[in-house]
Amino acid sequence: MKDFFKKWLVFLLYRGLMATWRTRIIESPEFKRSLAEKKPLILAFFHGDELACVQIIKKYRLATMISTSKDGSLMDFLVRKLGGFTSRGSSTRGAVQALKGLISLMKKGHPAAIAVDGPKGPIYKVKPGVFELSRLGKAEIFCLTGRAEHAQHFPKAWNKTYLPLPFSRVDIYIEKAYSPLDRKADPKDPKLAEELEKKLFDSKQQLGKLIADA
Repeated sequence: MKDFFKKWLVFLLYRGLMATWRTRIIESPEFKRSLAEKKPLILAFFHGDELACVQIIKKYRLATMISTSKDGSLMDFLVRKLGGFTSRGSSTRGAVQALKGLISLMKKGHPAAIAVDGPKGPIYKVKPGVFELSRLGKAEIFCLTGRAEHAQHFPKAWNKTYLPLPFSRVDIYIEKAYSPLDRKADPKDPKLAEELEKKLFDSKQQLGKLIADA
């Protein structure tokens, strides 16, 4: 019963806070086109941006893979109440089944959102999962980045997350990174990880320029 009330409290507080944000979503032409054509899509992001970007779940009817832990149960509730879809699993339990579930959701038209630096980090280091998902699901990969004008930062947290403050301006940027990986591609190729890391950092810089020019 305690967990039940905690889940609802977190959801209501977040939804209320989200309603005060002044959000601008900048979509690249490639993303708009792929979305209109209902192609399988992956939104790849670094940990840290998740609290700012959770608000786009309903707009795009996003799907994500969530761990089977107690914290995962809370996140699963939040994502679903915000209009999203989930596939449960972890690196040690049910990973393959969760991956299959996420691919199935993508085929039904739900873009997947993936924190590419894994469930436990290290932060900003891309793991192979996003490439395996692209290869098996024949999905394009897009960089998803966010920035808040005013935010509460949590520097001691490993994921360096931040929470936009009430009435803050929040900017979100989506641009293409990769076409679907070939079935013969190696998702564990370190060059792929290094390249996506660079693309995500470049996207953050591009977002900063777009904000400055606005």
